[in-house]
Amino acid sequence: MCAASPGGPDATIVVTGEECPLNYVRVKLRLEQLAPGQVLEAFVDAGAAARNVPRSAREEGHEVLSEEPAEGGSVRVLIQKREADRVT
Repeated sequence: MCAASPGGPDATIVVTGEECPLNYVRVKLRLEQLAPGQVLEAFVDAGAAARNVPRSAREEGHEVLSEEPAEGGSVRVLIQKREADRVT
């Protein structure tokens, strides 16, 4: 299992001002670029996006490490990419 770099997240994406579900689509595409275990820092709007983006990430098997208020009324969400699916 890869751990997040000690200095912070492995990647960052800002999807404030984007409508659902496009905000999660962009987060999902960015997660696909990361290695399993790496951490994505996502900034989303408070409200529906702050509920829906973490929920969608969990539903896809990723781990939501934290959700906290950020500048400008946005929410900072840290998402750890799930481990690769095993081929049997």
